[in-house]
Amino acid sequence: MAERSLKTKAAPRKRVRLAPQERQSLILDRTADIIAREGVSALSMDRIGREAGVSKSLVYAYFPSMTDLLRQLLQREWRRLRRLQAEAADRAETMEGLVRAVTHVYLKYIDERGMLIERLQAEPSVSAIHDPTEFGRDTAVGYLAEIVAEHYGLPADIARAATDISFGLPAAAGAYLLQRRLSRDVLEDLTVTMILGTLNELKREQMARRLPIRRAPPLR
Repeated sequence: MAERSLKTKAAPRKRVRLAPQERQSLILDRTADIIAREGVSALSMDRIGREAGVSKSLVYAYFPSMTDLLRQLLQREWRRLRRLQAEAADRAETMEGLVRAVTHVYLKYIDERGMLIERLQAEPSVSAIHDPTEFGRDTAVGYLAEIVAEHYGLPADIARAATDISFGLPAAAGAYLLQRRLSRDVLEDLTVTMILGTLNELKREQMARRLPIRRAPPLR
């Protein structure tokens, strides 16, 4: 009697009829999963189709090229992240609360999605796009810079530059988070401290520049 194999065949992926928008979103989701795990180089239309449970031809029906697919994915992720950060910022009641809320959302995103946005932006054909939506980086920086200028009494150009540069700190913390050398909570505290420390120092410097010069009385 032949020995029965202990291996069982995996059940074929059951195809479910979805609305076009849902199918398109599913394809983007599966593409994001592959990039987060293995990077952009692991992508092919064949593999994306298999992971999404659709044919390669259907993937092409929604996305004429890999570049188009990646650009749409990057725009979606930008909008999703900026929307979450904007909602968190709107709920904040203090400057520390605002910085912490925006930082928390970003680090949570990185913890769940990996360096997805950064990997997409590293592709020249993808990073060439500009996101003109209300949730684009320029809009987010402008919104936060107005709050910073008002709260710290900084000139508008200084507030915008400081805010723009500060956007890089959560990204650096996110990269560190993926190395699992420090917890997310510790990195959040560290990032918030660095951003607030910079803004407080800028405020102190601006105030010092406006102080009148104190001269010693002339000797008689």
